[in-house]
Amino acid sequence: MRNVLMMLAMVACLAGAIRAQEPVVVNDRFDPKAGDTIVFLGDSITHQCFYTQYIEDYFYTRYPAMKLHFYNAGVSGDVAADALRRFDSDVTEQKPAWVTILLGMNDGRYQQWDNDIFEQYKRDMNTIMDKLEALGATIIPMKPTMYDIVAYHDRKPGQWKHPKDPAGAAVYNMVMAYYGAWLQQAAMDRGRGVIDVYSPLNEFTVAGRKSDPHYTLVPDAVHPGPPGHAIMAFTLLETSHGNRKVSAVKAVRRGDQWKIDSADGEIADVSGDPSHVKFTFTAKSLPWVLPEETELGFTLTHAGHKMSNERLTVAGLAPGKYQLSIDGQVVGAYSNLALGSKVELQSNKKTPQYQQALAVAMLNKERNDKAIHPLRNLYSRLKGQRRNGEPDAAWMENFKAEAKKLTDLADEYEAKIYELAQPKPRVYELRPFENRKPEKQENRK
Repeated sequence: MRNVLMMLAMVACLAGAIRAQEPVVVNDRFDPKAGDTIVFLGDSITHQCFYTQYIEDYFYTRYPAMKLHFYNAGVSGDVAADALRRFDSDVTEQKPAWVTILLGMNDGRYQQWDNDIFEQYKRDMNTIMDKLEALGATIIPMKPTMYDIVAYHDRKPGQWKHPKDPAGAAVYNMVMAYYGAWLQQAAMDRGRGVIDVYSPLNEFTVAGRKSDPHYTLVPDAVHPGPPGHAIMAFTLLETSHGNRKVSAVKAVRRGDQWKIDSADGEIADVSGDPSHVKFTFTAKSLPWVLPEETELGFTLTHAGHKMSNERLTVAGLAPGKYQLSIDGQVVGAYSNLALGSKVELQSNKKTPQYQQALAVAMLNKERNDKAIHPLRNLYSRLKGQRRNGEPDAAWMENFKAEAKKLTDLADEYEAKIYELAQPKPRVYELRPFENRKPEKQENRK
């Protein structure tokens, strides 16, 4: 209890603990330009290749013409000092325009509050941010994620438990809260915002435990599962990137003609009558779709509605119910009133554009599984070698050859992903809904 009270007192006087300076305007925007490289710098939570992958999926499908390049620089077990040791080869060489930074979980050493440890974290994080700014990269600091004490206690006998000290585990989520509070002010002093992934993970966990006391988004207490990573990806995008819309198409019946407009793509081949409309729409983007294992996190955040809105409005249809098909595939039935207000299609798994975006996500998952994660494993082995001094020339030559092979493979995948992510012309058609009853089959003897 004494340690907890001490931490709360320190949080209360945080503003005074930060270097004194005049407040500056804070810019938390993440708006990459065509051809930019984005680096994700971090520890094992980045090494997992989940939240990074889901952010990649968003940009691949939202801006398929921009040809952004993504590089994962996460290494399991890293503290900020470890990231500095590999900075030149793992970050500088990528020539990044943007760098997200997710460190801190290991820096606190899974123990009760220790001011010397915290001071080391502060020095190393400031050095990382200094070096990134010297490169001309825009920093995107992320608060450390939650430490789940319930998941820690729920681990079965013989399973990995980190930390081994129950007293440290009991307060470690609060230690991470303070690290994140310091990082937020440190980033603001540099004119940058911070991505608060700590709060939503905690808040959704608390909500889940109202009905299930063992509910968790962090199954091993440290590493979020795919739903937790989906929440992290959504939080970063919602906080720092304002493009929430995939497309909005509006069709209005005027006189004896249909007028159809969209600022988000091209409309062609319009035809119809008071109870029928047909047109071709080529969007600029695809909806943001993630692999199935993320569904809980995507649903909790309402990520589709909030960051991938795909709207269709059709006003002027005769009263009744209408069947919507896209490329000949029936995707739903709606009343003329619902269509006149708007219908949202981004989460409709029947649409061809949803299936195309899912194919992009699955190809990127393969890219991460076969190229990115093995590359991060390679850097983890390099860290292990360096515990005993610098590896010899032969080992480093083999490391560089293997790293190049995996990097080239990742680039090959990325080229295929961009090819797959290009939106296609889609034929939309609304017809009166026919609720046909199945024909009775004759009894056969």
